[in-house]
Amino acid sequence: MLIAIPLAILLKDHHKIAEACLQVAGIIQTIPSLAILGLLIPIVGIGTVPAVIALVLYAIMPMFQNTYAGLTEIAPNLEEAATAFGLTKWKKLQRLELPLAMPMILSGIRISLVMIIGTATLAALIGGGGLGTFILTGIQSNNNTYVIIGAILSAILAFFFSWLLKFISTNTHRMRIGLVAILILICGFGGYKGYQAIRPAPTKVVIAGKMGSEPDILIHMYKDLIQQEDPRAEVTLKPNFGGTTFLFKALQSNQIDIYPEFTGTVNQQIIKTNQKTGSDPQKTYRLAKRELEQRYQMRYLKPMQYQNGYALVVSSQFAKEHHLTKMSQLASYNNEITAGFDPDFYQLHDGYPGLKGPYGYDFKNVKTMEPTIRYKAIANNRVNVVDGYTTDPQIPQYHLKMLKDDRHFFPPYQGAPLMKESFAKHNPKVVKALNKLSGKVTTEEMQQMNYDVTVKKESAAKVAHRYLVQHHLLHK
Repeated sequence: MLIAIPLAILLKDHHKIAEACLQVAGIIQTIPSLAILGLLIPIVGIGTVPAVIALVLYAIMPMFQNTYAGLTEIAPNLEEAATAFGLTKWKKLQRLELPLAMPMILSGIRISLVMIIGTATLAALIGGGGLGTFILTGIQSNNNTYVIIGAILSAILAFFFSWLLKFISTNTHRMRIGLVAILILICGFGGYKGYQAIRPAPTKVVIAGKMGSEPDILIHMYKDLIQQEDPRAEVTLKPNFGGTTFLFKALQSNQIDIYPEFTGTVNQQIIKTNQKTGSDPQKTYRLAKRELEQRYQMRYLKPMQYQNGYALVVSSQFAKEHHLTKMSQLASYNNEITAGFDPDFYQLHDGYPGLKGPYGYDFKNVKTMEPTIRYKAIANNRVNVVDGYTTDPQIPQYHLKMLKDDRHFFPPYQGAPLMKESFAKHNPKVVKALNKLSGKVTTEEMQQMNYDVTVKKESAAKVAHRYLVQHHLLHK
C-alpha cells in the first residue's frame, strides 16, 4: 500500500508514465512466483525476506491499477467545480478525489490481500514457513489431512481478512477504530522484539531437513537431544526445506545451522570427486569429513549405523513378467522402460548418469518427479522403474520389488549432522547432544519409523521421541 497508492497519486496526471508502470507491474504479475523466489535467493538468501519481497511485487499491480483508475475516472465537471471553488491541488485530492476513489482503492487492497494469502503458501518451499508447511508436509508424507488443513486455513484466513477490510471500510468510525487496533498491534510487536533484544540471549539453533519423512524424523531427534542437553536452547525446525544444493547453500550463508546429510551425497554432489565412491562406509565418511573441513570449514559429525543407499525398484508384475531380480537384467528391456526418478538421482554421478556405463542403461523414457509422487506413479502403472532408498516404507506398502545391485555400483549412504566449524566451536553442547546418535539406528529401525510416519500417519515428532526414549537416549 505504501508503494502502490502514493505512486498512483503521483502519476495520476502523467498518463504515459503511469501506463508504463502498469505494464511493468503487469509483467511482474505474469512471472511464476516460484521463478521470482528462485531469482531472489542468490540476492537476499532464503526464508522470510525473499517471500515478503515476492508478495510485495505481486500485491502492487491490483492496488496501483485500482487507485489510478479511481483517481482518473472522476467526472470532469466535478474536477472543474473544485477548481472553480479555489481548491488547491492538495485540497482537491483530500476532499474530492480520494473520497470518490476510495471504493476502488479498497477493492484493489482486498484483491491483493486475498491473492497474496494464497501465494504466501509457497514460502514454505524456501524456508519461509507459514501454512504452506502443512501442505508441503502432507504431499511429502502422503498425508491428505495436512494438505486439507493447510488449504482450509489459508482459505479461512483470506475470507476473514477480506470480510474485516470490508467491515472497517463501511464508515469512518470503524476505519478509525481499525487503524488504532493496527497501531496497537504494531506497538505490541515492537515491544516484544525490544524485550527479546535486551533479555539474555539463549542458544538459537535452526535445523533444516530435506524432503520426506526420514529427514523430518532426524531433525526432530536432533531437536529433542539438543533441548535435553541445553534446556535454554531455542530450536527452530524447517522440515521439507529442499534438495541438497539448496540446503548446503543455506548452511553456507548462515540461513540454517545444521542439517542431516549423507556420506555418498557429500562425495558426489557437494565435494564432487568426479570419481566413483568406494564401497567402504568408513573410507567414504573419512573422505567426506576431510574435504568438507578443508574446502568449506564445516564439521561433519559421526554418522548413524543405517545405510540409506539408492536402489532401483520395479513393480511386482513387471519383475514377474521379465524374471527380474538383479539390476543388470534391466538393460535387456531398455526399450520397454519408462522410469520415474527423483531430480537428484537423475543428475548425480551415483545416480542414473553413472549407471549407464556399468549397467548399459538407455531407458526409452525418463521422467523426473518428487519422491512421494514417483511411488504413486509406479503403483498406478504410470512408470515401471523408479529409484528408491533401502529404508523407504513404500516398497513393502505397494508390494514393489527392489533389484539387487549385483555390480556394487551404489556407494554407502550414512546420515550425519553437518554444520559450520564456527558454529560447532561456539556450541559444544549441541555437538555433544548430536554425537549420541553416532552408530545408532539400524536400517530396519529407520524403515519402520518411516512406515509409521508415511503409512500409519503418525507425526515425525512423536516417532522420533518414541525411538529416543526406547533406546535410553532421552529422558521421558
